Amino acid sequence: MNREQALAIVKLQLTDHRYQHTLGVVDTAIELAKRFGADEEKAEIAAIFHDYAKFRDKEEMKRIVQEKLTEKSFLDYGDELLHAPCGAYLVQHEVGIDDQELLNAIYYHTTGRPEMTVLEKVVFLADYIEPGRQFKGVEEVRVLAQTNLDDAILQTLENTIFFLMKRRQRVFPDTLATFNQLVKQKKEK
Repeated sequence: MNREQALAIVKLQLTDHRYQHTLGVVDTAIELAKRFGADEEKAEIAAIFHDYAKFRDKEEMKRIVQEKLTEKSFLDYGDELLHAPCGAYLVQHEVGIDDQELLNAIYYHTTGRPEMTVLEKVVFLADYIEPGRQFKGVEEVRVLAQTNLDDAILQTLENTIFFLMKRRQRVFPDTLATFNQLVKQKKEK
C-alpha cells in the first residue's frame, strides 16, 4: 500500500483537524526514522494509521477490547486510550495490514511500553512533537529529539505522567513501566 492509498483510507475516518495532525505525524515520523534508523516506509504507514480509530464509537471500541484483545485493562483508564489498541486491531482486520511491528507502533503510540522498538519509539514521539502540537514542554522534547530518541521519550513520558497526576487521572501501567525502564537503562550506561 502506498502513501496516497493509505491517506485516502484514513481521511475517511478523521476530522479535517485530525487529518492535518496525522500529516504532521507522518512527516515527523519519517524525519525521526531517518535520524534514528527505523524503517522509513513502516514509520510512514504506521503514522498514517496511528489515529485510524480515533473517532470510532466508544462502545464499539469497548466491545473490541472486551471481545478481541488480550489486554483488557485499557477499559480501566478512560476512553482516550482505546483508539490505539483498537486502531491496531481495526487496521489489521479492515485494512489488511499484517505487519506486527507496524501494528505494534499503532497499538502503543499513546502508552508506550518497555523495550519499545525504534519504530514504536518513532511513532510514539512523532505523535507528541508534530508541528501542530502547541503545549508547555513540547519544545523541550523537540530539542531532545534532534539528538537522542530515548531522552526525548523519557521527557515525553515525564510530561505526560505529570499532566495526568495534576488532573488526578490514573496513569496506564505500561506508561509508568516504560518510564522506569528508560530511567534504569540511562543509569546503567
